[in-house]
Amino acid sequence: MKKITLPDEIVYLAATVLLALSVAMLTAADFGISMIVAPAYILSQKLGFLTFGQSEYVIQSVMFIVFCVLMKKAKAVYFSSFLNCLVYGAILDGWRALVPLFNDTVTAPGSMGLPLRLVLFAVGMVMTSFSIALFFKCYLYPQVYDFFVKGISRHFGIDRTKFKLIFDASCLLVGCAMTLLLFGKFVGIGVGTLIMTVLNGRLIGWSSAWLDKHIELKPLLPRLAKQFELN
Repeated sequence: MKKITLPDEIVYLAATVLLALSVAMLTAADFGISMIVAPAYILSQKLGFLTFGQSEYVIQSVMFIVFCVLMKKAKAVYFSSFLNCLVYGAILDGWRALVPLFNDTVTAPGSMGLPLRLVLFAVGMVMTSFSIALFFKCYLYPQVYDFFVKGISRHFGIDRTKFKLIFDASCLLVGCAMTLLLFGKFVGIGVGTLIMTVLNGRLIGWSSAWLDKHIELKPLLPRLAKQFELN
């Protein structure tokens, strides 16, 4: 089967929009959000003056610093990952503000019927994994979470799928510690979070395999692409 050739840059933008949409869907379903974004969501619930997207800036800033320490350098192009975080956070807040189903001031999370909640959760989980797999195929750096996994696994020669599972579990532990410390109960973390922690890495692996078979990415700006090579 002949592969479909798509431009890296367009796929990158599509992945950013889809990822923000999937997070909005998971939040509305209220079975527990992704372990990756749980710390940011918990922070936004504690600090009412920060939106979900703005809390992402705080958490991802800390992770970006850790990444640079582990890599023992901070190349200028690394900061494009944080730029993607800013764009992603703005789009996430946009989805939650403009779509009544995702706006918790209009529709309380989990207040919809169970069938709709299940659909939102299932589609959101699959879309999250697919979006991340798209990011991994692009030369442009994804937001800091996924850039951390992509960069550290490559730098230290670790299997990316296995490292992703470890990373997800670590984020879950951090989220649990935060919600118990700040609220004394679980906020934003539920059975859905556990399901995603177990399945997310595998779904990304399957999505990547499908993309390798059917999609070929080609940069519109090949000279720029060379600047983003991870060493």
